[in-house]
Amino acid sequence: MTYKNISTADQVFERLENDIIQGIYPKGEILTELKLVKKLGVSRTPIREALLRLEQEHLIEDTGKGSRVLGITVEDLIDIMTIREYVEGVAAYYATLNMTPEGLAELSNLVELQEFYFEKRDAQHLRQIDDQFHDSICLLSRRAVLIDTLLPLHRKTRRYRLLSIENWDRAAQTKREHFEIFQAIQQGDATLAGELSNRHITNAKKHMKDILQY
Repeated sequence: MTYKNISTADQVFERLENDIIQGIYPKGEILTELKLVKKLGVSRTPIREALLRLEQEHLIEDTGKGSRVLGITVEDLIDIMTIREYVEGVAAYYATLNMTPEGLAELSNLVELQEFYFEKRDAQHLRQIDDQFHDSICLLSRRAVLIDTLLPLHRKTRRYRLLSIENWDRAAQTKREHFEIFQAIQQGDATLAGELSNRHITNAKKHMKDILQY
């Protein structure tokens, strides 16, 4: 793995964050600067910066002999989904108010791709489309605080969302709920888009709790 631009620390952070969330580095594993330098092929400085950010995100903790992976616990997941229950709808509300033709075309394309991958029973791509759908609505809200709040939370639930989408009844429900949210946005009904988004996250949270038997 080679990084070629000036944002090496950001790229290292994103790589390590994703690997921790996906369970590539399991809970309890010790990460050291030397180990990561050898694995990622970068200097200690960006590694150190990335580890500091991961510690601030509560994904790792310093032990004095390295950084212990904490990962995302089930309790973390429930807290994240509870926050999303309240905030996701606000993003959809403002995305509707600030919608552009380009933004609407982007969401329409994602809805069509979701249908395509659902028919192919491709859970991995469905999860990616799910990521993009929620991220796009968040970005289209054009509200900096909402974007800074929601995008990190979206990333932290990736692994669990794949588990959810692998249940085809839930995948079908997700597909339908996404389409209803898109329709509300398309029709310019910001209040309905917000309500449907919040309901969608409530349903997702309930299903995650069921599969994890929380």
